[in-house]
Amino acid sequence: MDRFVIVGLGNFGSSVAEALYSHGHDVIAVDIDETAVDDIAPHCSRAAVGDGRETAMLEEIGAEEADAAVVSTGDDMTASILATMALRDLGVDRVYVKVISDDHARIMRQLGVTETVFPERDSGVNLASRISEKGVVNYVRMGRNLSVQELVVPEDWRGHTLRELDVRATYNVSVVAIHDTTVDEMIVPPDPDEPLERTDTLILAGPDHALDAVTEMANASTE
Repeated sequence: MDRFVIVGLGNFGSSVAEALYSHGHDVIAVDIDETAVDDIAPHCSRAAVGDGRETAMLEEIGAEEADAAVVSTGDDMTASILATMALRDLGVDRVYVKVISDDHARIMRQLGVTETVFPERDSGVNLASRISEKGVVNYVRMGRNLSVQELVVPEDWRGHTLRELDVRATYNVSVVAIHDTTVDEMIVPPDPDEPLERTDTLILAGPDHALDAVTEMANASTE
């Protein structure tokens, strides 16, 4: 079981935290927003109200023993940079950062982060993917044999509900969120009884081989 620290609990950070926790990992979630912390508390090992930019605070919650961290501080680039530096100071080698611009991404790469995630740019990739009927919109490797993937709803799944499809039992992956691209809204947790639409994408979490199987099925359904 790996330990992950999630700094920032917006849609992205909360989705990653819940996905990692659902697969049995030790997940520590941090945000300055008490409501966000309360919402994620049932879906992680520990949820703390605090400033993820502060090394002392991160040390207090055990971040120095984390195998990896995810920094998702919204539009606050300064908070993102300082949180990343604090995590690196504590010896966290693998840090994944949500970024808001090319300059932000460049700075984070200079700090030596493992990977940057650019949701605004990904929305353009999302549109192109839906138009061309290609499946995978985004893919983030979180640890040994565990990844989070955003996938366009396969053609054969459209009009069906998650309860009907029983994705977890069939493919050994979890649908942790649905991204309604028509209004750019992330639905967490997803409604198991709401039919899936062509304009939806699925946020899936699971072992790499299981995600590969879902992707192959999705691509085959469009051929």
